[in-house]
Amino acid sequence: MLIKYACALLILLTALPVWAGRVVVIIDDMGYRKDDSQAFALPAEVTFAILPHTPFSQTYADLAKSQRRDVILHMPMEALAGNKLGPGALTSDMASDSIQHELSAALQSVPNAIGLNNHMGSKLTQLSQPMDITMRFLRERQMFFVDSRTTRFSKAEQIAHRHGVLSAHRHVFLDHIQSEEHIQAQFERLIRIAHKYPYAIGIGHPYKETLAFLQTRLPQLEEMGIELLPISELMREKHLALAEQAVSQPLTE
Repeated sequence: MLIKYACALLILLTALPVWAGRVVVIIDDMGYRKDDSQAFALPAEVTFAILPHTPFSQTYADLAKSQRRDVILHMPMEALAGNKLGPGALTSDMASDSIQHELSAALQSVPNAIGLNNHMGSKLTQLSQPMDITMRFLRERQMFFVDSRTTRFSKAEQIAHRHGVLSAHRHVFLDHIQSEEHIQAQFERLIRIAHKYPYAIGIGHPYKETLAFLQTRLPQLEEMGIELLPISELMREKHLALAEQAVSQPLTE
């Protein structure tokens, strides 16, 4: 009986895919344009980051839910260059209650959001006070944070960790330059990172060049030994790892 069980387990294990790397792909800036809907042809493992208070924010959030696709809130935050921020943005001159109000209103406009990442934010993510308020907001709602890393001086992940908020950060922007050659080079960089580290996160946008490229290349990832993960699965694994770490640590008096 024991031999038969061992053989069945061996068959099961050998049938499971052995992944050489894991990749998360997030499409930012969803919500402004009707043409953004073409992104829904991408695999359901691709996460959508939807801008609040945009013409299609709620429509796209609902459609993503029908596809069982992860949605995160793409929250506008103040940039160093003074970029135009769009509605509902968080700025450095806001009081604590104003930040919480804007976050709440933004979340209402993007129902089904399970996490948040920053839109721009090269200034705000360097500042402790607004990041503290943001992380407290996310912790209360059991949401996670993905740092888009628009500045290498960002404090966001460090502050998220301090507040007990699950977090991760972007490794590669796929389409700063909207050409197939550039997107190909950035995609290959993403794969290299995924081979070297436990996972890699790539962020793109609903540009026609990006969508056309991803529609062709994402289905090929499995052949390359790369698993395409929804962001929720990555965060679930982080949560389990932290829980296991907490259990394994000895109690101190």
